[in-house]
Parts: sequence; structure tokens; C-alpha cells
Amino acid sequence: MAETRSAPAPRAADVLGRVTLVTGKEEFLNERTVSAVRAAVRAHDDMSELTETTASDLTLATLGEMSAPSLFSSTRCVVVRSLEQLPEESVDGLLEYAAAPVDDVALVLVHGGGPKGSGTLTKLRKLSSVVDVRSGELKASEYPAFVSAEVRLLGAKIDQEAATTLVQSVGQDLRSLAAAAHQLTNDFPGQTLTVDRVKQYFGGRAEAKSFAVADAAFSGHPRQALEELRWAIDGGTAAVLVTSAFAAGARGLARYQGAPRAMREADLAREVGVPPWKLRSIRDQSRGWSPEGLAAAIRAVAQADADVKGAASDAAYTLERLVLTITRLRDAR
Repeated sequence: MAETRSAPAPRAADVLGRVTLVTGKEEFLNERTVSAVRAAVRAHDDMSELTETTASDLTLATLGEMSAPSLFSSTRCVVVRSLEQLPEESVDGLLEYAAAPVDDVALVLVHGGGPKGSGTLTKLRKLSSVVDVRSGELKASEYPAFVSAEVRLLGAKIDQEAATTLVQSVGQDLRSLAAAAHQLTNDFPGQTLTVDRVKQYFGGRAEAKSFAVADAAFSGHPRQALEELRWAIDGGTAAVLVTSAFAAGARGLARYQGAPRAMREADLAREVGVPPWKLRSIRDQSRGWSPEGLAAAIRAVAQADADVKGAASDAAYTLERLVLTITRLRDAR
């Protein structure tokens, strides 16, 4: 049976002569696994060859070429991406290789999730030579735990409230969260990260403030939106960041309204171009928007953006007018 590892830190013996099957829609976690395999191979043999291709170009002949010893080293790491695009005529050849991998080769197969190619995945997972690494999509409640794990890997600690604050400040992009955790642990090595330290670095992010204004306005809360806007302006947030956040909010709503409702939530989030947690916010906002109102909102955002980039003498007034226009359009029936 295939082995399953949630947080791989492989040695050369774990990957050479084996196939590492990486599946899931969390690209950051997938890439981390690929990098870990490469690092293990390179640590074992610093002259090892690293090769990469896409499954659509994979044949038994090309796989043989990539896994064959070179003039400089017999140790190789071969990464095949987009396994879901593997041609049907190449499936048997790949399975044959995966059943008896070359001893000095680490083969990494990356599947981006979804049903396509699931039959091949099932067959691969039945092989004893295949290491199965799955990166499931995180739920909203799991992001603080991801932050805590990142911080621990870097030799520090973070309390639960601080981890939650970091997610709220940075958002739910794993790459950005990992970078934020690295920055904090680098500046406070071996220490416990607190809410105050998180806020010191990330609590005043202009992008976060801008989106808070836009979210409140598109949700139909003028008083809250105006308060958030005043905080953003007083904190030095550039007007163009606010109009950019409004433009992103309008695009998200337009894409949501135009997307098929029969799609799974994860697929719908990709169609709209937002993470799953943001999709829930957009769904709530969309209940108060008609197609005509949204079209008018898009025009208002475009005009405000042009105004703050040079046509208006008072950017703060322009943004206040935008907030009131958006909330009025949402309530219009």
C-alpha cells in the first residue's frame, strides 16, 4: 500500500528508487513537497541531475531518457507536473515504471486535484513503491494552525490569538502566511510571537485596510465603510489602493453572478478567482446586488479611480462619495 505523509521531510532513502505522488489543490504545499524531494536528492549527491517536464509530453521513451544516468551523475530527480494531462497511451508505461523504479532516480508526479486522471491515481496508490502525499484544501478554521506549524518549524512559538491575528492581517494565501511567519521568526528568533508583535509588523497593512472599506461598502454598511475609510486615510493608505480594492470587489461579484451555481464550492472559488473563504463573503454580498446595480457600481469605481489618479482635487471626498454611491446602489431595487 502507498504511504501517506502530511508534512514530508524526506531523506534520500525515502525518495530514491521510489515514486512520490503529490496530489491536491494547495499549490504551495505541493511545491513544498517537490522542493523537499529535490533537496534530499541534492544533499545525497550534489552532482545529481534535476529534470522537469509536463505529463502531456510524457512517453515511456522520454521517461526512460530522463531517468537514464548522465555523463556526470547516475542520481536524478525527475518531476512530472500536471499528471491529470497524461495521455491515455502513456498510462501503462508510467505504471510499469512506477512498479519498479530505477534505484538512483527520484520520480515526483504532481497532480493538481480534480477528477481527471483519478483512475491513474488509484492504480499508482496501490503500488508499494509509491509515496502518497496529499495536500487537501484548508478550511477557514485551519489557517491559524498552519501558521503555528510554520512558526514551530522555524524554531519559535506563536500563541493562538497571534496566529489568528496574522491570518486576519495577511489573508489566507499560504505563501504569504509562510513568508510572514519567516519574517517574524527571523526578527524574534526562538521567542514566542504575540499579538502585539504581529500587529507591529502586519496590523497596519494598507491592503487589508482598503479591502475592509470595500467589503463594508459592498455589504451595504455605509457607517462602517466610512469609519474604515477614515481609519485608512488617517493611517496613510493611498487612495489608489482603496479604489483598487473596490475594483477587485466589483470583479468578484460580477464573476460570481455569472458563474454556474451547480459547481462545487472549490471549483466556483477558482472560477470567481478568490479563495474559498472569500467566496462565502461574496455570496452574502451578492444577495443585495442586481445586475443593473452592479454595472452602475463598476462604472462608479472606474470614475473614482480616474478621479483619484489626477482628475479630482480632494481624494478623500471622492472616496467618501464612492462609499455612499456603492451602498446606495446595493440597496436599490
